[in-house]
Amino acid sequence: MSPGSAGDMGSLGRQPAQPEYPGYFISFEGVDGVGKSTQVRRLERYLGSAGYDVLVTREPGGTAIGEQIRGILLHGEDESPRTEALLYAASRAQHVAQKIRPALDDGCMVISDRYIDSSLAYQAGGRKLALEDVRSINAWATGDLWPVRTYLLDMSFEDSKKRLSGEPDRLESSGSGFFERTRRAFLSLAEDEPDRFMVVDASMPADIVWEVIQADIDALLGGSVTGKNALKGDAQVETGRDGAGR
Repeated sequence: MSPGSAGDMGSLGRQPAQPEYPGYFISFEGVDGVGKSTQVRRLERYLGSAGYDVLVTREPGGTAIGEQIRGILLHGEDESPRTEALLYAASRAQHVAQKIRPALDDGCMVISDRYIDSSLAYQAGGRKLALEDVRSINAWATGDLWPVRTYLLDMSFEDSKKRLSGEPDRLESSGSGFFERTRRAFLSLAEDEPDRFMVVDASMPADIVWEVIQADIDALLGGSVTGKNALKGDAQVETGRDGAGR
């Protein structure tokens, strides 16, 4: 599927270099409530059934240090936008060094629920920080490591909000304007990097969303992945928080 309309954020992304590792790095992006976690689980099972070594992780978090930072980010008080951006970058630095890079070097398929694009969308788009500042600190924090494929699950803010349950965290309480800016920023990222991003209409039934992702994964890996019937009938529309990471 082609990316959605671009909004007014300008050039938000960068073209990733050719991978310098034997593994394969995949990320899922989108605002909360679009169903990322559901599709991450399905992709994990799909690739695992085909014999791939798979590491699933999330942001913020993924490591002991990252989980501590996650608690501050989601439930802290009075954090300035710059503090927020730096905390995400710090969590991501540890995540890459301790978990993502070693797994890629070992030949694993790494699937991350959120990565750098969330900071570009939430902090540069939603919080209106300078894009180049957010991008620079994250490029430095990660050693300029980018996914080979990013699935952007896109849905209107009103529809995604209906899927959430429970008490909202600090970021989820930011208001509709914040999330509309964030969504536009995500779509601008996708338009800027069509070779890396695939935008999927997350308002479709979960089974259909999965079929789109599955077909793309099969094409990326050079043919149909075996075990594709393993997930038949496994659809469930995600509710609650889908990782709550940015």
